[in-house]
Amino acid sequence: MTVDVDFGSDGLVPAVAQDADSGEVLMLAYVSPEALERTRETGHAHYYSRSRDELWEKGATSGHVQHVEEVRVDCDGDALLYLVDQEGGACHTGYRSCFYRTVEGEAVGDRVFDPDEVYDDG
Repeated sequence: MTVDVDFGSDGLVPAVAQDADSGEVLMLAYVSPEALERTRETGHAHYYSRSRDELWEKGATSGHVQHVEEVRVDCDGDALLYLVDQEGGACHTGYRSCFYRTVEGEAVGDRVFDPDEVYDDG
């Protein structure tokens, strides 16, 4: 049996990426039906960029791929949980998790790569 996912009026559903082993929350992004299909087909996390208006594979540029071990759907069918094995950092700022700072601005996470080296436009 397949669970129906409610992609809402904009065709997107939020997805939390969580480290499958440690439980650490790594990031939040949005998923379209096509992104979910590609994730299930390839085993690599795919998302939909609202700012770029396009499908993207996590790690395609940085090499910091998310290997998806399981996709879960919440009770209302309107949110996803990707349980992943994260290579490198999940955050484009160089941190392992996008949730690397407190609301007061204190960095509480670890920077695991230099984004200037990874995303060099040169």
